[in-house]
Order: sequence, then structure tokens, then C-alpha cells
Amino acid sequence: MKKWWIGMMAACVFASSAWAAETRLTIGSTITSSPFYGYFVAVAQIINDDIPNMQANVAETGATVDNLKRMQRRQLDLGMITTNILNHAYYGTHAFKDRPIKSKLLWVYNNTPQTAFVRADSNVHDWADLNGAEINPGIRGSASEITTEAVFNTLGIKPKYFRGSGSDYVSAMKDNRIVGFVGSATGVKMSSTQLDIHTFTPLRPLSLTPEMQKKILDNHPDLTITHMPEGSGKDVPAFTCWSFALGASAAPNMDEETAYQIVKAVMEDKTKQVSAMPSLAGVDLAKMTLECASSPLHPGAIRYFREKGLEIPEHLIAPEDK
Repeated sequence: MKKWWIGMMAACVFASSAWAAETRLTIGSTITSSPFYGYFVAVAQIINDDIPNMQANVAETGATVDNLKRMQRRQLDLGMITTNILNHAYYGTHAFKDRPIKSKLLWVYNNTPQTAFVRADSNVHDWADLNGAEINPGIRGSASEITTEAVFNTLGIKPKYFRGSGSDYVSAMKDNRIVGFVGSATGVKMSSTQLDIHTFTPLRPLSLTPEMQKKILDNHPDLTITHMPEGSGKDVPAFTCWSFALGASAAPNMDEETAYQIVKAVMEDKTKQVSAMPSLAGVDLAKMTLECASSPLHPGAIRYFREKGLEIPEHLIAPEDK
């Protein structure tokens, strides 16, 4: 009996140790209809398959701002962000004035044009026609929403804002309750959500004039300008819009080793990310990260990039990590 009891105790201790050794992560993404949700499902698969004693799951969220707030509350361990909003959060500017969130960047995976579309059967033909019109500036709590409002303020455009989730604005567009929306494209193609709307409700893009482009860049140096080619969707002409980059950042409490293992696995993956986002085929994620980042990298990411012989720009290294 004594030997049996000792054996049971040893088994329990072993099981307890194995459980404690496993790191469980929750990844904040965006709405499930977005291709970027699928991307983070692939990231979770990389973590689960390639990193010993680490398991991840993906949560549907309101995207960047929601993710940052949840990471600060330790409800998420890492999440999808846009480089411009992460910059604002880290340095405590714009909507985060005096309330910084010290999340550090892990990597960048996509340049994200912010495309403005209106119903083709509407009376909106240029930006001035948006004044007083009801549009969705981006899903509630997202970087698209915040950035759209900032850009519109700069350009002096004053629409009525329809707030809500992705499904809310999709339904409102199809039901002709709103005239348009601003949202993230997928590379130089309309996103699956935009294509879904376009199939039932033909859309027309609004294009930035050269003067508008200059004004945006002068007032928002964390944004860039993207020229969308003809054919981003069926019968959609070429147009110009503003853009930022998409990436993943860590919760402020993530340790260096965990971040290093995640970045290493993601950077060295050759199949899962491309399966989720074919536009990533041949893309150098490390190079994109160092070119598009505008706030400090996590020390775990810095460690990996340095191991690969990459030079880290000074502005991407926090003082405590130098």
C-alpha cells in the first residue's frame, strides 16, 4: 500500500510539473470573416506544432485597439496590431495620450491599404460628397476606425459615423442603410469582406488627389500612400489610398524567451503562413518588419534578428533593451 501511494504521489508530481511547463497563449486577431483572422490561425498552428511545451488559441476581437487594451489587462498574450496605432499606444499619443500601453512589436506581415468604398448606386462621387453622409469608418475599436477619423479630420471631411462590428456594417451596406465604409484591403486586392459586399452591392472606390496625399503625409508621418491597380475587384478602377502595416505585438508582460521562440518559429515557417495568405509567398518578413516598424521591437525579436545578422535601427530599440 505504501509503495502504491508513493507511486501515485510521484505520478501526480510529474503530471503537475508537465502541466506547469506548458505555456498557454491566447492570440487576439480580428473578425472571423477577415483574411487576417485566418493568418493568426496559421500562427497558432506554427506555435502548436513547432514550439515544445507551448500551445496557442485564437480569439475573435475588435482588432488593434481592442487587442492592445486586452493585452494590457493580460487577457491576451499577443495580438494583431497596426504599426501606426501601436506607435500611438507605446508612446502615449493621440487616443492614448497620457495612457500608454507598452506593448512591443514582434513582427510585421502585411502592408495594409485603407480603402474607401461607396455604393455604386449612391450620389457620392468624390470625398466632398461624404460630408453629412453615413459611413462606417472601420469596425469598432479597430485601427481602421481611429485612422479614418484622424485622416478625415485632417482633410476636413465630416460624415456621420455608423459604428459597429464587421457584420453590422456589411448588413448596413447591403440594406442601403449606409452609403460607404473604410476598411483594410488584402495587399492590392479587395478583402473577402469587401468582395462579399461588392458581389451583392456594386462598389465604387474614392481616390486621393495628389494634394490630399501630401496633406496626409505631412500630418501623419506614420502612414504611407498606396496605389491600388485596376482590377482589385471586378470592374474596380485604379485608385489611391492611405495605408499602414499589420503585425503582431506582445503583451507588456511577455518574457524574452517566449517572444524569441515565437518570432523564430514564425520567421522560419515556410508553409503555414503562405497557405493562409498566398500574398506572403517570397516575402522576407524580417526585412519587412525592420522597414515598416515605427515603435520598439520586443527584446526577443531583437535577439532573433541579430542572430540572423540583421542590423536593428536605433529607434526600434527601447532604452531598457540597449
